Amino acid sequence: PPALPAALNGLVHLDEALHGTLTEIRKTGKFKGHALETILLAPSQKGTLASKKLLLIGLGKREDFHAELMKDVAHVAMREALRLGVKDFSFASDLKDAGVDSPTALVAENVVLGCIDAFRTQKWLGEKNMDQQPVLNKITLLAGPAFFETAGEGIKNAISSLNN
Repeated sequence: PPALPAALNGLVHLDEALHGTLTEIRKTGKFKGHALETILLAPSQKGTLASKKLLLIGLGKREDFHAELMKDVAHVAMREALRLGVKDFSFASDLKDAGVDSPTALVAENVVLGCIDAFRTQKWLGEKNMDQQPVLNKITLLAGPAFFETAGEGIKNAISSLNN
Protein backbone atom coordinates (compact mmCIF):
# COMPACT_ATOMS: atom_id res chain seq x y z
CA PRO A 1 0.00 0.00 0.00
CA PRO A 2 1.13 3.58 -0.39
CA ALA A 3 3.38 4.82 2.41
CA LEU A 4 0.99 7.71 3.09
CA PRO A 5 -2.66 8.48 2.37
CA ALA A 6 -3.35 9.51 -1.22
CA ALA A 7 -3.68 13.19 -0.33
CA LEU A 8 -0.12 13.22 1.01
CA ASN A 9 1.58 10.67 -1.22
CA GLY A 10 3.65 12.08 -4.10
CA LEU A 11 3.67 8.74 -5.91
CA VAL A 12 -0.11 8.73 -6.31
CA HIS A 13 0.11 10.28 -9.79
CA LEU A 14 2.56 7.58 -10.87
CA ASP A 15 0.43 4.84 -9.37
CA GLU A 16 -2.61 6.14 -11.22
CA ALA A 17 -0.68 6.33 -14.50
CA LEU A 18 0.46 2.75 -13.92
CA HIS A 19 -3.10 1.60 -13.17
CA GLY A 20 -2.39 0.78 -9.51
CA THR A 21 0.74 -1.26 -10.17
CA LEU A 22 2.78 0.51 -7.46
CA THR A 23 0.12 -0.24 -4.85
CA GLU A 24 -0.07 -3.84 -6.03
CA ILE A 25 3.73 -4.24 -5.92
CA ARG A 26 3.75 -3.00 -2.32
CA LYS A 27 0.70 -5.03 -1.19
CA THR A 28 2.04 -8.28 -2.63
CA GLY A 29 5.50 -7.75 -1.15
CA LYS A 30 7.19 -7.79 -4.56
CA PHE A 31 8.88 -4.52 -3.55
CA LYS A 32 9.36 -3.89 0.15
CA GLY A 33 11.31 -0.63 -0.07
CA HIS A 34 14.36 -1.85 1.83
CA ALA A 35 17.32 0.51 1.58
CA LEU A 36 18.79 0.32 -1.95
CA GLU A 37 16.30 -2.36 -3.07
CA THR A 38 15.43 -1.77 -6.72
CA ILE A 39 12.66 -2.64 -9.11
CA LEU A 40 12.57 -1.54 -12.74
CA LEU A 41 9.29 -0.87 -14.49
CA ALA A 42 9.13 -0.64 -18.28
CA PRO A 43 5.45 -0.31 -19.16
CA SER A 44 4.60 -1.60 -22.62
CA GLN A 45 1.41 0.46 -22.82
CA LYS A 46 2.13 3.74 -24.62
CA GLY A 47 1.23 6.93 -22.81
CA THR A 48 1.47 5.37 -19.36
CA LEU A 49 4.60 7.34 -18.45
CA ALA A 50 6.54 10.09 -20.18
CA SER A 51 9.68 8.00 -19.72
CA LYS A 52 10.27 4.52 -21.10
CA LYS A 53 11.47 3.17 -17.78
CA LEU A 54 10.99 3.91 -14.10
CA LEU A 55 13.47 2.68 -11.50
CA LEU A 56 12.24 2.61 -7.92
CA ILE A 57 14.90 2.51 -5.21
CA GLY A 58 13.98 1.75 -1.63
CA LEU A 59 15.03 4.09 1.16
CA GLY A 60 14.41 1.72 4.06
CA LYS A 61 12.42 2.60 7.15
CA ARG A 62 11.32 6.22 7.34
CA GLU A 63 12.65 6.61 10.89
CA ASP A 64 16.10 5.31 9.85
CA PHE A 65 16.55 7.76 6.98
CA HIS A 66 19.69 9.91 6.87
CA ALA A 67 20.78 12.28 4.11
CA GLU A 68 24.03 10.37 3.50
CA LEU A 69 21.96 7.45 2.15
CA MET A 70 21.08 9.60 -0.85
CA LYS A 71 24.66 9.33 -2.16
CA ASP A 72 24.23 5.58 -2.37
CA VAL A 73 20.72 5.85 -3.81
CA ALA A 74 21.91 8.25 -6.51
CA HIS A 75 24.94 6.05 -7.20
CA VAL A 76 22.69 3.04 -7.77
CA ALA A 77 20.31 5.10 -9.91
CA MET A 78 23.09 6.45 -12.13
CA ARG A 79 24.78 3.09 -12.57
CA GLU A 80 21.49 1.48 -13.57
CA ALA A 81 20.67 4.35 -15.94
CA LEU A 82 24.06 4.04 -17.63
CA ARG A 83 23.77 0.25 -17.81
CA LEU A 84 20.40 0.66 -19.52
CA GLY A 85 21.82 3.20 -21.99
CA VAL A 86 19.77 6.10 -20.65
CA LYS A 87 21.09 9.39 -22.03
CA ASP A 88 18.65 11.79 -20.33
CA PHE A 89 18.30 10.93 -16.65
CA SER A 90 15.80 12.36 -14.16
CA PHE A 91 15.92 11.87 -10.40
CA ALA A 92 13.07 12.54 -7.99
CA SER A 93 13.63 11.67 -4.34
CA ASP A 94 10.00 12.09 -3.23
CA LEU A 95 11.18 12.32 0.39
CA LYS A 96 8.93 15.14 1.55
CA ASP A 97 5.88 13.46 0.03
CA ALA A 98 6.79 10.26 1.86
CA GLY A 99 6.75 12.07 5.18
CA VAL A 100 10.53 12.03 5.62
CA ASP A 101 11.84 15.12 7.36
CA SER A 102 15.05 15.64 5.43
CA PRO A 103 17.51 18.50 4.91
CA THR A 104 16.63 19.47 1.33
CA ALA A 105 19.93 21.13 0.39
CA LEU A 106 22.03 18.29 1.78
CA VAL A 107 19.86 15.67 0.06
CA ALA A 108 20.23 17.47 -3.29
CA GLU A 109 23.98 17.83 -2.74
CA ASN A 110 24.32 14.12 -1.94
CA VAL A 111 22.27 13.14 -4.99
CA VAL A 112 24.61 15.11 -7.26
CA LEU A 113 27.70 13.68 -5.55
CA GLY A 114 26.39 10.11 -5.85
CA CYS A 115 25.48 10.54 -9.52
CA ILE A 116 28.83 12.07 -10.44
CA ASP A 117 30.76 9.43 -8.50
CA ALA A 118 28.95 6.64 -10.36
CA PHE A 119 29.47 8.37 -13.71
CA ARG A 120 33.18 8.86 -13.02
CA THR A 121 33.53 5.21 -12.02
CA GLN A 122 31.89 4.05 -15.25
CA LYS A 123 34.07 6.46 -17.24
CA TRP A 124 37.17 5.06 -15.52
CA LEU A 125 36.04 1.52 -16.37
CA GLY A 126 35.63 2.61 -19.99
CA GLU A 127 39.14 4.04 -20.03
CA LYS A 128 40.42 0.67 -18.75
CA ASN A 129 38.46 -1.11 -21.51
CA MET A 130 36.40 -2.86 -18.86
CA ASP A 131 33.12 -1.35 -20.06
CA GLN A 132 31.82 1.01 -22.71
CA GLN A 133 32.33 4.71 -22.18
CA PRO A 134 29.18 6.11 -20.59
CA VAL A 135 27.10 8.55 -22.62
CA LEU A 136 24.97 11.01 -20.71
CA ASN A 137 23.42 14.16 -22.13
CA LYS A 138 21.53 15.52 -19.16
CA ILE A 139 20.67 14.93 -15.50
CA THR A 140 17.48 16.51 -14.19
CA LEU A 141 16.90 16.69 -10.45
CA LEU A 142 13.25 17.22 -9.64
CA ALA A 143 12.19 19.30 -6.65
CA GLY A 144 8.82 20.70 -5.70
CA PRO A 145 8.29 24.46 -6.03
CA ALA A 146 8.61 25.00 -2.28
CA PHE A 147 12.05 23.34 -2.27
CA PHE A 148 13.43 24.48 -5.63
CA GLU A 149 15.77 27.21 -4.36
CA THR A 150 16.98 25.20 -1.38
CA ALA A 151 17.68 22.18 -3.58
CA GLY A 152 19.49 24.49 -6.00
CA GLU A 153 21.81 25.59 -3.20
CA GLY A 154 22.64 21.95 -2.49
CA ILE A 155 23.38 21.36 -6.17
CA LYS A 156 25.67 24.40 -6.22
CA ASN A 157 27.45 23.10 -3.10
CA ALA A 158 28.04 19.74 -4.77
CA ILE A 159 29.38 21.32 -7.95
CA SER A 160 31.64 23.58 -5.91
CA SER A 161 33.05 20.65 -3.93
CA LEU A 162 33.60 18.65 -7.14
CA ASN A 163 35.49 21.57 -8.70
CA ASN A 164 37.86 21.89 -5.73
